[in-house]
Amino acid sequence: MKVRDISILVGIIGIVLMMVVPIPTHLLDLLLIVNISAALMIILIAMNTTDALHFSIFPTLLLITTLFRLALNVSTTRLILSEHEAGKVVATFGSFVAGGQLAIGFIVFLILVVVQFIVITKGSERVAEVAARFTLDAMPGKQMSIDADLNAGMISETQAKERREKIQNEADFYGAMDGASKFVKGDAIASIIIVTINLIGGFIIGMAVHGMSINEALSTYSILSIGDGLVSQIPALLISTATGIIVTRAASEGNMAEDLTKQMFRYPKLLYIVAGTILLLGVATPIGLFATLPYSVLLVIAGYRMQLNVAKRQKAEEQLVEEKEIEEVRSPESVISLLQVDPIEFEFGYGLIPLADTSQGGDLLDRIILIRRQCALELGLIVPVIRIRDNIQLKPNEYVIKMKGNTVARGELLLHHYLAMSPGFEDDSITGIATKEPAFGLPALWIDEATKERAELSGYTVVDPPSVVATHLTEVIKRYAHELLGRQETKSLVESVRESYATLVEELVPNILTIGDIQKVLAKLLKEKISIRDLVTIFETLADYGKYTKDPDVLTEYVRQALSRQITQQYANPSEPLRVITISPGVEKRIAESVQQSEQGSYLAMEPSSTQAIYNRLSEQINKTLQAGQQPIILTSPNIRMYMRQLIERSLQDIPVLSYSELEPNIEVQSVGVVNA
Repeated sequence: MKVRDISILVGIIGIVLMMVVPIPTHLLDLLLIVNISAALMIILIAMNTTDALHFSIFPTLLLITTLFRLALNVSTTRLILSEHEAGKVVATFGSFVAGGQLAIGFIVFLILVVVQFIVITKGSERVAEVAARFTLDAMPGKQMSIDADLNAGMISETQAKERREKIQNEADFYGAMDGASKFVKGDAIASIIIVTINLIGGFIIGMAVHGMSINEALSTYSILSIGDGLVSQIPALLISTATGIIVTRAASEGNMAEDLTKQMFRYPKLLYIVAGTILLLGVATPIGLFATLPYSVLLVIAGYRMQLNVAKRQKAEEQLVEEKEIEEVRSPESVISLLQVDPIEFEFGYGLIPLADTSQGGDLLDRIILIRRQCALELGLIVPVIRIRDNIQLKPNEYVIKMKGNTVARGELLLHHYLAMSPGFEDDSITGIATKEPAFGLPALWIDEATKERAELSGYTVVDPPSVVATHLTEVIKRYAHELLGRQETKSLVESVRESYATLVEELVPNILTIGDIQKVLAKLLKEKISIRDLVTIFETLADYGKYTKDPDVLTEYVRQALSRQITQQYANPSEPLRVITISPGVEKRIAESVQQSEQGSYLAMEPSSTQAIYNRLSEQINKTLQAGQQPIILTSPNIRMYMRQLIERSLQDIPVLSYSELEPNIEVQSVGVVNA
């Protein structure tokens, strides 16, 4: 054992021996000074501690100091009753504090006991009890929060372990403080009893044993009893205050003095109000200006000086921020921030600033919030934050939409105009600026306010510029939704399912499929505008078939079949037959025979002439369907659906390709064209 450990053991044993072994007066004086010094040290440490756990030994220290004071009380009581004196420290406290009047000394002692017992000790005990209860109640939530951060990759395993240990230590600390606060309460009660014993017992022993007169015995033992009570209660009061400081400290980054000055004097102007109130008190009451005026002037000066300091501090902080920004720009690492690319950006010319400026009535930000909600409901995709900024390089009325730094769509708006789209026949009385609707490329007109009502009566679809932008942005997000879904976004979706279907996710990830495999399947569904909102069904299907194949194309086909009800409702009208373009058996056979297998999966390897012939016949049928005012839908057998999709993906991306197994049995299907080649 080290010398330090032996010293602590000897000290604890010495405290116990003090209760049974008589101590000389000069040694007792030294120990009483040590008691006062220890109490001062403890309260100073409590005031400068920023975290209660930094002083985690405090509950044990509270027990040791209480035991030490009680041992000193026993030693002083023994000397008072046997020698009718207890050293210079006790005598000095008794005579100096009492000021030669025993009643005053006794009253001061009682006040100290009442303050410690009723105010500080009682309050500290209650705070420690509530803190311990709340800390224990909050432990499960904090543990779950740590696990969530760990699973999300926000913290490492080491950091998670440290946080768990801190939570456990907090619970242990406040639980120990709840019990240790009872020591202070018992110490206050014991002090009252000891003073009473010293006073009454000394009075009797003084007259019966030492032959003192009544006045002499009363004077001697009263001074010694009061001195003994004061010399023990003052350190006890300091430690009780330290207990209150420890258990009432909230979360902060500084010590008590720093927090006190920073938070109490954060608003210098309030000192002027206090100064005015004090000055008014001197004018309107008998207190007089002589007592209140100097203090009011002092408050005004302090408030003014504090204002100057606050302004100087703010200026220094601003200068520090500017210097830091300049230093970051100069540093070689500053270019790293330039590598970050926003998932979605909306840039516009200066003429369209009123769209985004709420002070000018612009509601573009609110519309974007609605767009994100709409995409979440329709696609099951959490659209990332859309970065909105003006760009002086664009035309005044022009806007562009970027995906990962690349422009994918652009358009022009005319503020204070409306976009009117024809119902299929033109009305010569409706005049305006010819243009194209940016989302779907339909011919349209920009018309003014005066023409709006007449255009609506003529059957035109009339929308305002913000609605044009919102529609265009929504369609762009739907078209490129598969590019917005990465592995990190997929992991977030997996974790959201884990909260309610933990067994399913634990079986699927990573035992059967990785996050990357799931991301590929979800992206393929989004690419064909199939909602991934029903993640439970998707994950159930992947868990069933992922054991047999890892090919994302094949897994996507299985998932589409599992989502047959959803796909049917997306394209079919229950009151009408589903009109489709079918593929002849000969064409399907030719496509099936052209499928090649490789290590990366299967792909379509058809001769260019055959591909072109099929594409031409298909285009003819699609044009006929569009001329009839119907949505073209291609229906194939399940085994060639994905290859048919590959065939038309580049040129006819918006044409849905379905298989027979993706439609509900009760849906009536009507063929409006057959592809023969």
